[in-house]
Amino acid sequence: MSAASHGPDPATLDWSKGDGLVPAVVQHALDGRVLMLGFMDRAAYEATRVSGLATFYSRSRQRQWTKGESSGHVLRVQSLHVDCDADTLLVLALPQGPTCHRGTDTCFGDAAAPALTFLGQLDALVAQREQLRPQGSYTTRLFEDGVRRIAQKVGEEGVETALAAVAQDDDALRGEAADLVYHLLVLLRARGLDLASVVETLALRHAGR
Repeated sequence: MSAASHGPDPATLDWSKGDGLVPAVVQHALDGRVLMLGFMDRAAYEATRVSGLATFYSRSRQRQWTKGESSGHVLRVQSLHVDCDADTLLVLALPQGPTCHRGTDTCFGDAAAPALTFLGQLDALVAQREQLRPQGSYTTRLFEDGVRRIAQKVGEEGVETALAAVAQDDDALRGEAADLVYHLLVLLRARGLDLASVVETLALRHAGR
């Protein structure tokens, strides 16, 4: 997001309720974690729309500030949404480093990371491994082996998961299922796809039922 045409028109927001400020909830665009809460005035909102970087109004410092302006840990905005009362914003963003000033991923700790959001985090890590190819990483080795080998691993893990379901205990089934999901994420990424694309397909199928 980098153009002013992104996000709701500022005129559609109700700036009067909060004396010119609206709360802005920032959510991770991939894994759904709530990263932080900030406040925007109209100028900060416009700056966010134009720059594509989450920009807020500091109530304590009485000035506009862009997240990460000193640390470099910016929030790259993917989309902006307004709530039903037009007085609160939802900012979907990709963090470039920790969001909290304490050095943690979110300002809300573990409460902001329900179990299923870990899949999004794992998918993002697989994407990072595919790009950087760190030495000594099993994921790197899979990518270097190529699609055929990764597909073979998915097949093997699928069979092992099925066998565990009929012949082993729950712990074994969970372990094999975890191996299957991980290798499937790697296979998708090797083909230029990601978890979000699969979720989108599932959502479309659900809508058609």
